[in-house]
Amino acid sequence: MRNCETGTNLQVINQDLRQGPGNGDLDIFTYEEMKLATKHFRPDQVLGDGGFGFVYKGVINDSVRPGYKTTTVAIKELDPEGLQGDREWLAEVNYLGQLRHPNLVKLIGYCCEGDHRLLVYEYMASGSLEKHLFLRVRATLPWDKRLKIALDAAKGLAFLHGVEKPIIYRDFKTSNILLDGDFNAKLSDFGLARMGPTGDQTHVSTRVMGTYGYAAPEYVMTGHLTARSDVYGFGVVLLEMLIGRRAMDKSRPSREHNLVEWARPLLNHSKKLLRILDPRIEGQYSTKILMKVANLAYQCLSQNPKGRPVMSQVIEILEPLVTHELSREEVSLQNGGGCVTLYEVPKMESNGLKSESGREAEPVKNINSNNNNKQWNGRSKSEPPKECDLYDVSPDDVQIERSSSACV
Repeated sequence: MRNCETGTNLQVINQDLRQGPGNGDLDIFTYEEMKLATKHFRPDQVLGDGGFGFVYKGVINDSVRPGYKTTTVAIKELDPEGLQGDREWLAEVNYLGQLRHPNLVKLIGYCCEGDHRLLVYEYMASGSLEKHLFLRVRATLPWDKRLKIALDAAKGLAFLHGVEKPIIYRDFKTSNILLDGDFNAKLSDFGLARMGPTGDQTHVSTRVMGTYGYAAPEYVMTGHLTARSDVYGFGVVLLEMLIGRRAMDKSRPSREHNLVEWARPLLNHSKKLLRILDPRIEGQYSTKILMKVANLAYQCLSQNPKGRPVMSQVIEILEPLVTHELSREEVSLQNGGGCVTLYEVPKMESNGLKSESGREAEPVKNINSNNNNKQWNGRSKSEPPKECDLYDVSPDDVQIERSSSACV
């Protein structure tokens, strides 16, 4: 039995799907085709899992559907007992079914058959930004790539805010920013997206949903949602890319649990900022550019929504900075410079820490002939981020407030 949280049934869903203005461009798959594409949902095809269910890697080709051009895809299967229901699934189909932009993940099609709800996306070969910032990986995400990813994500948000009927994304975070093989960033997971205010409206009122640490304070307090709520979430992600820490991390000292509360006051002080900056990007940036990015994060994280820039302004600020740092990196590589810090994963040693995925976090050591593992503002220069899920998922990605009702 499906959750009763949305009060929808298959007939209503199919009617809504037919009425979606862009849904005619989507492929409609059978559940049997989904099984064939994922090798019957084999465990080794799993890319990630979360409150909604599992994401599988799949291949749709001539043997799955005669005449279909071979396409590698990501298939998200909704768990009937999970935290997301038909309403969120349908919202994602309707939004991504009618929206097309280089910085939004492309929805290829869906399956709505009996109790089965699946979404078929383009495959993003490099996984999520969360993976590269916080998962144990062998190569650090360089500074110039971080800036380019921030710009790509900003363009995706600006597009949503600028369409004829503005859309508020409402769940901007590192696990929802996916990267293709060339590290171009695209926004994914539109289950919590909502239509923004129109006409004389200043905001839309809705039950508070989202992820701890990323939701704007005024939204958490009042349920009033605006485009600037997304700007705050963007600021949190920008801060995570600067500092190399999660938005919420209870393994830290109590005053450092909330990244924004701890780090924002330091963003406009270069010496203080350099002490808490992600040590993995040391030597890759110009201080002048770094401070401009830090100041942008500071503005996006303003407690007063009116003190935050709009996303079009964010793009205007970031574009020249990205151009500068990319050209700087190119010159560095031509001159034989540019290095990537490597990390070695030791044997599993449970330390009781939990990642967002609920799994135990692993410590990681730096491969460096110099074993002087000196502490730098409370963490060693070789300290890695905590482990997280591989793809685009998080157990906290549905509700900030828990209640007996799951309806928005």
